[in-house]
Amino acid sequence: MRTVDGTLTTETASATVEAGSGRVSLDGRWTADQASAIEAAAARIAAQAGAQPILVDLSRVLRLDTLGAWVLERTRAEIEAGGGRLAYAGAAPEHRILLSEMALKGAEVPAARRRSRLVAFLEDVGRRVVGAKTDLVTGLAFLGEVVTACIRVASRPSTFRGTALVNQIEQVAFRGVPIIVLISFLVGGIVAQQGIFQLQRFGAQTFVVNLIGLLILRELGVLLTSIMVAGRSGSAFTAEIGSMRMREEVDALRVMGLDPIEILIVPRILALVIGLPILTLIASMAALAGGGLTAMLYGGMTLEGFLSRLQAAISLHHVAVGLIKAPFMALIIGIIATIEGFEVEGSAESLGRHVTASVVKSIFMVIVLDGLFAVFFAAIDF
Repeated sequence: MRTVDGTLTTETASATVEAGSGRVSLDGRWTADQASAIEAAAARIAAQAGAQPILVDLSRVLRLDTLGAWVLERTRAEIEAGGGRLAYAGAAPEHRILLSEMALKGAEVPAARRRSRLVAFLEDVGRRVVGAKTDLVTGLAFLGEVVTACIRVASRPSTFRGTALVNQIEQVAFRGVPIIVLISFLVGGIVAQQGIFQLQRFGAQTFVVNLIGLLILRELGVLLTSIMVAGRSGSAFTAEIGSMRMREEVDALRVMGLDPIEILIVPRILALVIGLPILTLIASMAALAGGGLTAMLYGGMTLEGFLSRLQAAISLHHVAVGLIKAPFMALIIGIIATIEGFEVEGSAESLGRHVTASVVKSIFMVIVLDGLFAVFFAAIDF
C-alpha cells in the first residue's frame, strides 16, 4: 500500500468505475510487469463505452510506462471507433507526454492501399529504367576518374606500384588458367559433338571444323572467358574493395593523402586489360583442342585432316576479332566491379548484395558488348 496525495492506493494496476457518472479512476502501477491486470482494467473501461463520455482519472497512477500508455490509447481508439468518447484527467506531465506519444505513433500508421498489379509492375519497370540510367552516368563518371588517374600515373611513373600490378595479373590471369582451360575444353568438345550429330544427316560432318573454328575464335572463346573472369575476378574485386570500405580503409587512404583510384583501381583494371586477351587466346586454343578431339572420336577425322581443314577455314583476322573484344570487355568488368565495391555500406548483407550485382551486371554488359561488336564487324565485313 502507498499514499499518493493523502489517498490510499495499491501497487496493482486497477480501474474503479463510478456508477452512473462515466468516471473511471485508475490505480497502481501501469507498467509491463502488470500486463495481465492492465488488460483486465482496460476491458472494464471498454465495457463502459456508450453514449455517455468516459472520463479516465490518472491522478492515482503511481507509474506509467510504454505498455500501459499503449493499452490506454488502444482502448481509447476502440471506443472512439465505436462512436464513443474518452478523455483523460489528472495526468502527471510525464504521463501526458507518454500518452500523446502513443497517440502520435498510432496516427502514423498508414492506411493500407490496394494497388493494381499492372500499375505496380509498370512502376517497378520505371524504377529499373531510371536505375539503369543512373548506373550508366555513374559508370561514365567513374571511367573518367580512372582515365584521369592513368594519365597521372603515366606522367609520374615512379609513383606507380608495379608490384600491385604484377600481383593482380597473377590473380587474374595465371591462377585463372586451369579453370578456364578446363571449361573451354569441355565446351569446345560439346559444340563439336552436337555439330557432328546434326551435320551427319547431310553427310557434311567435316564442316564441323569450320563451325567450331569460326565460332570459338570470333565469339565463344572471348565470351566464355569474359563470363568466367566476371564471376571469378570481378566478384573478388567487389568483395575486396567492399571489405575495405566496411573497415574504413578507403577513408584512411584519403586521410593519408593517397588516391584510392590510383592505388586500388588502376592496378586491377590494368591487370584485367592485360590478362583477359591472354586468357582468351588460351581458352580458344583449349576449346579447339576439345573440338578436335571430339571430331576425331565421333567424326572419324584424323589429326592431319582436322588441322589442314582448320587452317583452310580460319585466318589471322578471325583470331584478331576475339582479341580486339577482350580489352573492352575487361574494362567493362573492371569498372562495374570496382563501382559496386565502392558502394558497399557497413553490413555483410550490403556486401553480398553488391557482389551479386557486380557479377550480374558484368555478365549482362559483356553479352551486350559482344552483340554490338558482332554487328560492327558484320557491317565492316571483317
